Amino acid sequence: MFNILKNLTKGVILAFFIIVSVSAIAQDGTIYPLDAPAEPGAIVLGTGGVDDQPASETWFRQWGDPMARNITTATLTPFLPEPDKANGASVIVAPGGGFRWLSMGNEGWEVAEALAKQGIAAFVLKYRLHPTAESLDDFSAWMNRPRTLPAASSDTSNSDAPPRPPKLDLSNQLEDAEAAYAMIIERAGEWGVDKDRIGMIGFSAGAGLTMHSTLNSNIMKLAFIGPIYGGMGPVKVPENAPPMFNVIATDDFLFRGQFGIIDSWYQAGIPVEFHLYQTGGHGFGLGNPNRTSNRWFDAFIHWLDVNGFLEANAAD
Repeated sequence: MFNILKNLTKGVILAFFIIVSVSAIAQDGTIYPLDAPAEPGAIVLGTGGVDDQPASETWFRQWGDPMARNITTATLTPFLPEPDKANGASVIVAPGGGFRWLSMGNEGWEVAEALAKQGIAAFVLKYRLHPTAESLDDFSAWMNRPRTLPAASSDTSNSDAPPRPPKLDLSNQLEDAEAAYAMIIERAGEWGVDKDRIGMIGFSAGAGLTMHSTLNSNIMKLAFIGPIYGGMGPVKVPENAPPMFNVIATDDFLFRGQFGIIDSWYQAGIPVEFHLYQTGGHGFGLGNPNRTSNRWFDAFIHWLDVNGFLEANAAD
């Protein structure tokens, strides 16, 4: 039954991407309204709503990519590999968007499809967001407002610590990630998942959620993590922290010459692989034309393979 649902999900999403690619008006960063696409494979996580939410969930398109905002109901969408390719590994995929919107195509569905083709069960986490304006015009104006990076800190006691914006409350997002993990554990047999090989990969804010889950969850026992173009500041690494695969580009505004998180993992004696690319900018997903960062996904799969995460256990 679930294979039928999985195939239906794939068909709807692929059809949606075809429609978007044909009807795309411009690729200049302009924000366009978008009807909510069908998500027949999405499973409601039942983690509740969002307090003081001014508007219901709506979608828009930017750079040709479908994005959702004002998400008040968290869901998990499975992308399962073909049975003859499945290796038992699984990955929770957390799209980014500053915790105000989610880049569902570029950093969600497309990544999950690519993982499934490698025999990995992928689960796109559509987590709850902080509120944005109900009007798309008001939201667009807020998105296009002038922005400046925070001034460098005068505290030189830790030269690896980058200036950080005020922290958002990520209680809802952590609860959603934990619920996703718990659901995968509960339905591991149905989905062909090895409970000891569940990882999490996230992009931008999704990388932040991946790291926040790693550092703060008492429920999630992740086998590996992949924060992709996330914050690079140092952290206190738990003793049981998983191996980390980390990617960022030098022309990403989040990099700023910082290696704190890499050093934190290294000093803790936890395996870490770090790819610093010459070009890529921010938000490149699986890749943009003519960027050196475009091979990161191949490197990630190779890293998983070399570290034994793609080897099916005898009990599988």
